[in-house]
Amino acid sequence: MAGLARQHPHDRPGRLRGRRSRGDPARPGHVLNEQRALNRARPPRAAGGLLVATCEVPETERYDPRDWLGVDRGITNLATSSDGDNYSGRRLDRYRRWQARKKAEIQAKRTRSAAQLLKKRARRESRHATHTNHTISKTVVAVAQRTERGIALEQLQGIGGRVTVRRDQRARHSSWPFHQLGRFIAYKARRAGVPFIEVDPAYTSQRCPRCGHTERGNRPTRDHFCCRRCGLAGPADVVAGVNVRDRARSAWVFVNMPPPVPTRTGTGDVPRERPPVGDSREHEQSPSGLSS
Repeated sequence: MAGLARQHPHDRPGRLRGRRSRGDPARPGHVLNEQRALNRARPPRAAGGLLVATCEVPETERYDPRDWLGVDRGITNLATSSDGDNYSGRRLDRYRRWQARKKAEIQAKRTRSAAQLLKKRARRESRHATHTNHTISKTVVAVAQRTERGIALEQLQGIGGRVTVRRDQRARHSSWPFHQLGRFIAYKARRAGVPFIEVDPAYTSQRCPRCGHTERGNRPTRDHFCCRRCGLAGPADVVAGVNVRDRARSAWVFVNMPPPVPTRTGTGDVPRERPPVGDSREHEQSPSGLSS
C-alpha cells in the first residue's frame, strides 16, 4: 500500500482529464456553478416561499365595437361562439377520466408516497386544464380583435349552488373550469383593448333568437334546438351564443348611456321655494281690486 502512487482525481476510470461538458471555455464550469448557487438559494416548495416576479403590461386603448361576439360556455363544449366556432371539451373530459382511474389505483395503496403522488397528479391535471383555457381564450380574443367586435359572456357566478346534478355527474360538474375561462378571456380582452361585457344568462338556451319564443320544449335534446313557434332549428350551443350576442347589443347601449343632466329650478344652486297657493301674489287681490 505504501508503494502505490496517489491517483489524481481526474485520472479515475470514466473521467477525462481537462474536459468539461458545460461552461464557458474561458471560464470552465462557471455556468454550472451559477446554476448550483441558484438551486441552493431557491426556497423549498413545501415552505411556500417561491419567488414571484411580476411585470406591468400597458393596456391598449379600448375601441368602439362594430358588433359583438357571443360566447356560450358549457361542459361538453367548453366554449361556442355566435359565429359557430366550437371548442370541444371531449379531450379534457377523456383526460380527466383517465386521471380519475389512476387516482383510484394509487389511493387504494394507502401509503405516504401514494398521497404525495396524488397531489402531484392533481397539480398536473390543473395545469392541463389551465393550458386548455389559455388556448381557447387566446383564440376568442384574437377573433374579436381582428373583426373589431366586443366579447359577451354569460354571468355564471354562483351557478354551482343553483344547479342540481345527479350523483354520478357531481365530480364532472365541480371540476368544470368555466370561471377560469371567463377570467382568462376578460383579462386578455382588456389587455388587447377589446370591449368585454357579461349579460344575464336566463333562458339563453331556450329562447328563439328569431321570434323570441321561450319554452323548454324548444330544446328537445342537449345538442339540438328547434323553435316550436317559427321552426328555427340549429345547434343549441350556437343558438345560446346568438342570444348572448343579442343581449350584449342592447346592454351596451345602457352601459355607455351618458348620465342624465339634473334639472335646475333656479339660477342658484339652491332650488327656489314655491309659495303656497293661498299665499301667492296673484291671489292677494281679487280681479275687482278688492282684497280677498
